Amino acid sequence: MVFQPMTILDLSVSGAQIQTAFALQLDSIHDFRLTLGSRSVIVKGRIAHCQIGELTDVTALYRTGVEFVDVSDHARDAIGDFVTATKYARPAPPVVDGTLADDDESD
Repeated sequence: MVFQPMTILDLSVSGAQIQTAFALQLDSIHDFRLTLGSRSVIVKGRIAHCQIGELTDVTALYRTGVEFVDVSDHARDAIGDFVTATKYARPAPPVVDGTLADDDESD
């Protein structure tokens, strides 16, 4: 078993979109340890898609879709609670002041 770091870009009770520095094989099954605030759960996930998300001269970052499989009720509840809590904890997007130029005005 090898532990590899990942960044979770999007999370739901049915799956996640993650970012890694390595590609994951389609349809492979992996155990994912998710730290959800003060709770931690382990879920099995099937790799649904994997593509290069960002490419630089030095490295590639992969965006991978993970479909959770055989999720326990405990893990499903923990993920659902975390998603709900973080959804409402996010600050509102900033409001930008602006004006719309009227094309009919001429000098």
